[in-house]
Amino acid sequence: MRTHLQTNLDQYGTQAQAYLDSPVHAQGPDLAQAQALVGQAIPASGQALDVGCGAGHLSFALAPHVARIVALDPSPQMLATVQQAAQARGLRHIETLQSSAESLPLPNASFDLVCSRYSAHHWTQLEQALKEMRRVLKPGGHLLLIDVQGEEDALVDSHLQAIELLRDRSHVRNRAVSQWRALLADAGFANVAHDSWPVHIDFPSWVARMRTPASRVAMIREVQTDAPQEVHEALAIEPDGSFTFTTGLFWARASKDGQGRATLG
Repeated sequence: MRTHLQTNLDQYGTQAQAYLDSPVHAQGPDLAQAQALVGQAIPASGQALDVGCGAGHLSFALAPHVARIVALDPSPQMLATVQQAAQARGLRHIETLQSSAESLPLPNASFDLVCSRYSAHHWTQLEQALKEMRRVLKPGGHLLLIDVQGEEDALVDSHLQAIELLRDRSHVRNRAVSQWRALLADAGFANVAHDSWPVHIDFPSWVARMRTPASRVAMIREVQTDAPQEVHEALAIEPDGSFTFTTGLFWARASKDGQGRATLG
């Protein structure tokens, strides 16, 4: 029996190039919003940390706005892909570091920006990881967190989590907006702003990218087909299994007293 980390490394280590080439990961309005926020708030001399960097798309997008980015991930294959792609793009100020999110091998108050994109739903120790991200931020530093949103409606959320797990054994949970606000406040982040966008998922490429076994693909389709009308409408499930989820972006600051206060964003 394998640990969750081993499963995660197995799932993504062999798929690094596929994630580098994935249109869902390589583009999107969330990346444009991230660039705008960082460009306005972080000085050009700023130091940034990308936690769970995957194939490096967030690091590449933010690189023009900061002096240094540390792209951190537990997968050596992902980090090798990031390093090669950064060199090909002439982004010599991106460096890589192998580590998990819940135990960052970095000093306190050493970054102006800590960010993460499409990674947190894989973390088994999310609360600890957020506290670590808060620890390495300078006073008044910024957090940028982008991930697939869970659903506030329990019925819809149960179906979303089920198809995510069937497709990807390393999936843990997509958090709803209300859950994210509570988690960020507890970790010591304040002035939380939020934005979101619908993302259309092409089913054939979605399961192919993860090399989901045919038996599990069939199970996903059964869950979708048998889902009640409310789920079909909320996830916009199409005849071929394609559907729509929501990407959420959270922008916050490290609170001076270590206690977060959620605000409307």
